[in-house]
Amino acid sequence: MAGSDPTLAAVAPPDTVKILIAGGFGVGKTTMVGSVSEIAPLRTEEPLTAAGLGIDDLNGIEEKRATTVALDFGRITISRELVLYLFGTPGQQRFWFMWNDLAIGALGAVVLVDVRRPESSFAAIDFFERRGIPFVVGVNGFHGAHPYPAEEIREALALPKHVRVLLCDARERESSRDVLIALIDQLIADAREAS
Repeated sequence: MAGSDPTLAAVAPPDTVKILIAGGFGVGKTTMVGSVSEIAPLRTEEPLTAAGLGIDDLNGIEEKRATTVALDFGRITISRELVLYLFGTPGQQRFWFMWNDLAIGALGAVVLVDVRRPESSFAAIDFFERRGIPFVVGVNGFHGAHPYPAEEIREALALPKHVRVLLCDARERESSRDVLIALIDQLIADAREAS
């Protein structure tokens, strides 16, 4: 091309990967997206109101004051070649209809679990198993506590051996990053096995 600088090589845009951060109500999805995102995350949080009384189960999370009503969005650049787009799902049952749309194009997911309320993550685990979307489980240690080892949690959730269970703290960037790296490693291993 006339007038162009031949020393400037065309830089290919990075590959982008869509990852869902899912789990029950109040397990730390918004916190995880916010802790690891390199951009100010998009949040659709609204205050909890009296309209949710009797609908939203606040047992164990009485201090919760807001909830995601659509999605959270964040981004993390892994390398020049790879960027993750993170989509946090709403946790309340009345918003689960949105999960199908959010899952379109997702390569994998992190299912966050609160050991104080493990049953709140059963629906997310079932969702990804039924759709064949690979996932890892991040056990969010609230108040820095992990009262159970990963293998006990695997047994309690009846997870197959190939699903990684990682203890984490969604408030800490490095911890959230490590969970995402475990998912990416799993996706790469699955792709190699399939080829």
